[in-house]
Amino acid sequence: MPRLVAEGREGDNDPPLSIGELSHRLKRMVEGEFGHVRLRGEISGYKRAASGHVYLALKDADAVIDGVMWRGAADRLPFRPQDGIEVVATGKLTIYPGRSKYQIVIDRMELAGEGALMALFERLKAQLKAEGLFDGEKKELPFAPRVIGVVTSPTGAVIRDILHRLADRFPTRVLVWPVKVQGDGAAAEVAAAVRGFDAMRADGPVPRPDLVIVARGGGSIEDLWAFNEEPVVRAVAACHIPIISAVGHETDTTLCDFAADVRAPTPTAAAEMAVPVRADLSHHIATLALRTERCARRYHERGAERLQALVRVLPRRDALLGPQRQMADDLAARLDRGLERRVTVARGVLDRAGGALRPAVLEQRLARARDRLEGLNRLLTAAHPERPLERGYAWVEGRASGKVVGTAADARTAGALTLHFRDGPVDARVERSGGKPYAGDKPEQPDLF
Repeated sequence: MPRLVAEGREGDNDPPLSIGELSHRLKRMVEGEFGHVRLRGEISGYKRAASGHVYLALKDADAVIDGVMWRGAADRLPFRPQDGIEVVATGKLTIYPGRSKYQIVIDRMELAGEGALMALFERLKAQLKAEGLFDGEKKELPFAPRVIGVVTSPTGAVIRDILHRLADRFPTRVLVWPVKVQGDGAAAEVAAAVRGFDAMRADGPVPRPDLVIVARGGGSIEDLWAFNEEPVVRAVAACHIPIISAVGHETDTTLCDFAADVRAPTPTAAAEMAVPVRADLSHHIATLALRTERCARRYHERGAERLQALVRVLPRRDALLGPQRQMADDLAARLDRGLERRVTVARGVLDRAGGALRPAVLEQRLARARDRLEGLNRLLTAAHPERPLERGYAWVEGRASGKVVGTAADARTAGALTLHFRDGPVDARVERSGGKPYAGDKPEQPDLF
């Protein structure tokens, strides 16, 4: 082993080492001696920096060692590290000169056995349950989905079993979203597939599934661990499409089962839950059709029986129509007698009227009417107001008012007069003695007075 520092005895000519030189020499010695180690311990002080690097400590009952995992290795972890989880870390031992502390640079980390996985499982389950992720209202599965989305490996036996079972029960359109079901990146792919189905539009070029099945065959807890990852559980819980979780066998349980709407013991059972049996539906429909036909026939038969019973108790037609027939005959006889009596009365009226229309009687009536008419004409001629004018009389009217003047007072009041003679009118003016008019406008040159 090389000498690291001078002994410092009196008279020693070796120069002293700096702290940095000592740290670097120790770093080279540790890395040369422990180039590759595997450590088992419990994670403590886990922290992921903004750069993506992970810093932690591994401890057991006797000691503690710091550890660092660079971002590239941390991204490849198949699980999310947490404090208190026992792991097996593989890497190289080195010294951080800045603090003169030895640490392990971890290249790969895995859980230390099934017990550690179960502890992490229970811890994640308690954490997500406390958030209420498993307590949401479960969605009801559609009775006969038109499109079913399946999240699984495209090459495994699971997808073949599902397609075969669906074809036997109820042929349905299936959309397969191929994903890795174990190993690095499996959880991210499954979560992205679930979110992808949920983001599809109903009117898009590819129809949106009515139901999603997340499926994987059986395996160890390590093989199924991707379905316990938090991204998968949150994606399943947030999906708006009903989801059936069919991961592993009947005895296997994952956190995906708690977040899904329905858990199926196997992928084949998930296919049976997803669709009904077409043969059973056809038989049920045929049974309902037969029952409907029987019910209709039964109502028809019962109606016919009731009609026949009513016909038997109804009275005969002659019994119902006898009184009406007799009344019609009586009314017909009365109508004949009434018509004969009416004709006789009308004939008498006509005979009397015809006697009154004889020619001699008519001539007498016409002669009397003619005499009366002539008498009225004579009276009218004698009473005509212009008749006295033929005997030398005149008819006086006020020129302004156009009314007949019958008294001297009215004549003096009117002043201007018009005298109507047999051969025409003449204007006149009434004056006082001395030549002054009584009233009215100045008359024109008078013909009189």
